[in-house]
Amino acid sequence: MRSVDLSVYGINVEKVLRNSSPARLYEEALTREHDALTSKGALVSMSGEKTGRSPKDKRIVKEPSTENDVWWGSVNIPMTPEDFEESKLRAVDYLNTRELLYVVDGFAGWDPKHRIKIRVICCRAYHALFMYNMLIRPTCEELKNFGTPDFVIFNAGQFPANPMQESIKSKTSVALSFEKKEFVILGTQYAGEMKKGVFTIMNYLMPKKGFLSMHCSANEGKNGDVSLFFGLSGTGKTTLSTEPHRKLIGDDEHFWTSDGISNIEGGCYAKCINLSAENEPEIFGAIRFGTVLENVVYDLNSRTVDYNDDSITENTRASYPIEFIDNIKMPCGGDHPKNIVFLSCDAFGVLPPVSELTPEQAMYYFISGYTAKVAGTEVGVTEPEATFSACFGAVFLIWHPTKYAELLAANMKKYGSKVWLINTGWSGGRHGVGKRLSIKYTRAIIDGIHSGELAKTEKITDPIFGLSIPVSCPGVPAEVLNPRQLWSDAKEYDAAAKHLANLFKNNFEKFADGASKAIQKAGPK
Repeated sequence: MRSVDLSVYGINVEKVLRNSSPARLYEEALTREHDALTSKGALVSMSGEKTGRSPKDKRIVKEPSTENDVWWGSVNIPMTPEDFEESKLRAVDYLNTRELLYVVDGFAGWDPKHRIKIRVICCRAYHALFMYNMLIRPTCEELKNFGTPDFVIFNAGQFPANPMQESIKSKTSVALSFEKKEFVILGTQYAGEMKKGVFTIMNYLMPKKGFLSMHCSANEGKNGDVSLFFGLSGTGKTTLSTEPHRKLIGDDEHFWTSDGISNIEGGCYAKCINLSAENEPEIFGAIRFGTVLENVVYDLNSRTVDYNDDSITENTRASYPIEFIDNIKMPCGGDHPKNIVFLSCDAFGVLPPVSELTPEQAMYYFISGYTAKVAGTEVGVTEPEATFSACFGAVFLIWHPTKYAELLAANMKKYGSKVWLINTGWSGGRHGVGKRLSIKYTRAIIDGIHSGELAKTEKITDPIFGLSIPVSCPGVPAEVLNPRQLWSDAKEYDAAAKHLANLFKNNFEKFADGASKAIQKAGPK
C-alpha cells in the first residue's frame, strides 16, 4: 500500500490502496464484489443497470474561463458551478462511507511534452483495475514523484445523482469542470465513462495548444509508415488496426503534434461481441490474467466465456494493458501518418468497399462521421438507420467540429497524408438482403493501401457520391469493389444511393455555415 492523502478532497477514509497490483485488485474484486474468474484468468465484472455510456447525462460546467470555447448544445450540455459543487459533495460524502477506497495515478498521453497527470478515486476494485489498464502506468520513480494531478476523477457511480438539480434532472450524472479540473461520476458504474472522460479532457486541451486530438486507432509498418483508422463503434477500428504484420500504436485515442502521433492511453478497450480466435486472434489472445471482461456471459462450471451471448448487452468489453498485444510499438507513438482510413459500416449496402478521397472529400466525410445501425441492435430499430457523429466521435468533442476538421486538413496538407473511405458494412443489398463484406476482403484492401497498390491502380468515379473507386485490388474480386454490380436490381441500388445521399446532405446542413464552398461541394450530388 502506497500512502496518499485524500483529505485535500474532503475524503477521510482510513484504508486507501494506491496503484495496487492486478493480483491485489483481483483479490478485492473476488472477495468484496463477488466478481468472477474466467478459465483464461480474466476478471469478469458487471456494471449494473448501465451497460454503456450515458451521453445524455454528460455535463460541462459553464464558467467564464472556457465558456466561449465550448460547442454548447446536445453534446455539451451546460451545468451550473453550483450544481457541480453539489454533485461533487454528494460523491465525496458517498466515498467517505466506504471502508476501502482505491486510487489510481497515471498519465494520459505517451508524449512526455504533452501528457497530463490523472488521479482516479473510486470504491470498486474493478474500476481501479480498469483505469490501471487504461492509463499509462507510471514507473516507481514517476509514481514517487507524481505530485499534484492535473485532473481528478471522483467515481461514486454506485450512488445516484440528485434528479432535483436543475442541471441534472436524472439519477445519472457525468460532469466535468475545466476550471476545477475535476470529473464527477454518479449513478452509473459503467467503466467506460472514466476512459472517455479523460479523452474529453484531452479533446479540449490539445486543440487549445494547436494540436489535433482524434478518436482513432493507429499502427505502424516495418518501414515506419503510420496509418490512422477513424470509425464509430462496430466499424472495425480496433480489429483492423490490430494486425500481426504491423505494430499497434493504439486502438482508440491519439493526438497529432508537430512531432507525429502519440497514443493517449496505456491500454485497449475492445468490443467482445462475437469475438473469436479465428477472426481476431490478437484481441482474443490478450484476454488473460490482468484483463477486465465487462458484462460478458460465462459458463458457471467451466468459466468459459460465451462471446456470442448478448443477453446482458451487445456492448461486452475487454480492458487490457496495451502490452498484452504481442506486436506493439513502444513507446506508443509514431511518425506523421502516411494513410488515414475512415471506416463506415454502411447497412444500406451503398458505399463501395474502398474509395480514395480528395482533401475536400476528406473534410466532408470527417465532419459527417457516418455509420449505420442495423435492425435488432437497439429497441425500435427495424430498418437500417444512418448515424452521423462529427469527427467520428461527436460525443467526446468540446470545441466545434470544424476546429478539429481544420486541424486535420492542415496536417494532411503539411505532411501529405492520403485519405481512404472504407465500408465494412453490407454489399449486394441492404442489411437483411445483402451480405456483410468479408473481413478477409477488408484486410486485403488495407494491405493494398499499405503496399501502395491501391494508390496506383485505375479508378472510376461514382456518379452520385463522386467517390474515386479502385477497379482492382489483390485478394478482392473485381465485382466486389463496385457495389452497384452486386445488387440484383440496379434501379433499387440507385434509389438506395440517392436516399443515403440525401441523408448526408441533410445532416451536413448544420455544419454548412462553418464549411467552405469546396467542402460543401465535395458531398454527394
